[in-house]
Amino acid sequence: MTAKISLIMTVYNRERYLKMAIDSVLAQTREDWELIIWDDGSTDRSVEIASEYSQDDSRIQFIAAKHLGRSKALKAATEKTTGTYLGWIDSDDALAPTALEETASVLDSNSNIGLVYTDYMVIDALGKIKGKGKRCQIPYSKDRLLIDFMIFHFRLFRRSSFEEAGGIYESFKYAEDYDLCLRLSEVTEVYHLNKPLYYYRNHPENISNEQRLEQIFCSRNAIAQALQRRGLSEQFEIDVQIVGRFSLRKKN
Repeated sequence: MTAKISLIMTVYNRERYLKMAIDSVLAQTREDWELIIWDDGSTDRSVEIASEYSQDDSRIQFIAAKHLGRSKALKAATEKTTGTYLGWIDSDDALAPTALEETASVLDSNSNIGLVYTDYMVIDALGKIKGKGKRCQIPYSKDRLLIDFMIFHFRLFRRSSFEEAGGIYESFKYAEDYDLCLRLSEVTEVYHLNKPLYYYRNHPENISNEQRLEQIFCSRNAIAQALQRRGLSEQFEIDVQIVGRFSLRKKN
């Protein structure tokens, strides 16, 4: 079967969650997919786990590489894909069983739409559902996307739209997805599928405080470039407010 949908999963030390992520792809009701698992220099059992899955299912391609960082890994993995549609699944998250069927159906029947995204549920480190994600509850608009990243998870986009938008920019180390979505919104129609078809895991290893700060400034740069492309940089400038929040916790 030729894969119409190419999924990319970059991995860096995610042995605790990786099986659930891959199993959620294997459980999809739509089967014309390929999964490119790109290990970004893991030092735990992630390589062993992913390799075993690739041996059991020909739709899974596994590449073990040196540590490049997420944006470079995503770009390298994309070059291995063959599908008409592209999507990303994080190695600590999971797809609902009908995620591919329902998102691909939108693209199949609407040639003017180049990106479809879904709602998502937040889960904890143990997989317990904590509630519906806040970002996806923000109404979509091309202009609102400049300040709110509501196109968070899950996204499926046309390869043709991805290429027209310029693909992945490696310079956005921690905001490559936001930057890409801003550019995609400028070249194609975006559709919000108002169903929670993705499970986003919130856990202590998500991102460090230092990385979060860098992510904020990468996002700022993405917005600045979007304003420039849209001819709005003379009218607007970006105001970034980093708010400190304090709490007490019991000592161990």
